[in-house]
Amino acid sequence: MNYLIKGVSLLGGEPTDLLLRDGVVSQVAAEISTTSAGSDVEVIDASGLIALPGLVDLHTHLREPGREDAETVETGTQAAALGGFTAVHAMANTDPVADTAGVVEQVWRLGREAGYCDVRPVGAVTVGLGGERLAELGAMADSAAAVRVFSDDGKCVSDAVLMRRALEYVKAFDGVVAQHAQEPRLTEDAQMNEGELSGRLGLAGWPAVAEEAIIARDCLLAAHVGSRLHVCHVSTAGSVEIVRWAKSKGWNVTAEACPHHLLLTDDLAATYDPIYKVNPPLRTSADGEALRAGLADGTIDCVATDHAPHPHEDKDCEWAAAAFGMLGLETALSIVQQTMVDSGLLDWAGVADRLSYAPARIGRVADQGRPIAEGEPANVVLYDPTVRRVVDPAESASLSRNTPYRGMELPGRVVATFLRGRATVLDGKLQ
Repeated sequence: MNYLIKGVSLLGGEPTDLLLRDGVVSQVAAEISTTSAGSDVEVIDASGLIALPGLVDLHTHLREPGREDAETVETGTQAAALGGFTAVHAMANTDPVADTAGVVEQVWRLGREAGYCDVRPVGAVTVGLGGERLAELGAMADSAAAVRVFSDDGKCVSDAVLMRRALEYVKAFDGVVAQHAQEPRLTEDAQMNEGELSGRLGLAGWPAVAEEAIIARDCLLAAHVGSRLHVCHVSTAGSVEIVRWAKSKGWNVTAEACPHHLLLTDDLAATYDPIYKVNPPLRTSADGEALRAGLADGTIDCVATDHAPHPHEDKDCEWAAAAFGMLGLETALSIVQQTMVDSGLLDWAGVADRLSYAPARIGRVADQGRPIAEGEPANVVLYDPTVRRVVDPAESASLSRNTPYRGMELPGRVVATFLRGRATVLDGKLQ
């Protein structure tokens, strides 16, 4: 199917017509007549909608293989499409761990079969996420999945020598090591952000320095070996400052922030509701302000969801026994609108950069994160920023329901998502 999109606001600009034909943006003009577009096009009235390039997530947990009770590649990519994503990076902490060419190719093929968005597997840095010896980084890079991002996410590569070796190894194929910054000795049994509230609630504290110390170390290591480092889910004001310092040195360091850290704070832990238990934990309002400022000025390169589905039984229990993690794919764009656009910190061109161009560039995804221009792949999102919706977990495409935004009114709605010109979502519904 080919589409003529009429009157859409391109990155928040003037009304524009877009013709999507044969998988590419074939024409961009103030006015494209239906006659010239051809008889084989479906016309979409997009008045009042914003067109953004297809979103790219650097940090998604699809759980397959191994935890298909929480999510599958199909259901996770359906959620992604409903959120406006045309590409996601699937984290390696599956069962078996994605630490071989065989496993990453399996995940990649499952993504191709599902067809809702491109799935780029993330390879494990160490065998079994064990932190003892490097995984088959080169074999995963050379596989059909063409892995370029490597992470033990969920666990920190805490051994400095091993981290150095990983950074050196990925240079050969322009890869990047994405670090889960968590000093394990400083976070043993940690349950929430360390502070006055954790003491009052009787929950073991998770100090900011446990994140910041690893980030500082790894920035120095990346500079020393001349490699690329990406910092996952930055959550503290101190971490933002360390990344800013590393960038001021010209070092090849990038970083991401998650929607929940932009919006939510550790005060929610006072409910003892495990829906708010996440790794790294929700931090203070001052940390959130620093993250938003860092995202606005480019210190934080991109927004990544850390979409972490869990089955009911893993969250419907006491706080200490509950799993860490939150859903994020279907609400990310709304939260970025609320925290960054409606506040005046970013315009829609900035949103396109932080949610599409930058993550595609970091992940080395050549045909994603491209501008909406003639001849470019037709990865396009149509978004209505004027509506408001109440988050209902029952409406999620995910197999899991652990959204911290249930019952919350958020702005905006993804109306349509196009993957290389093919509609995966139309009128807010999966195709």
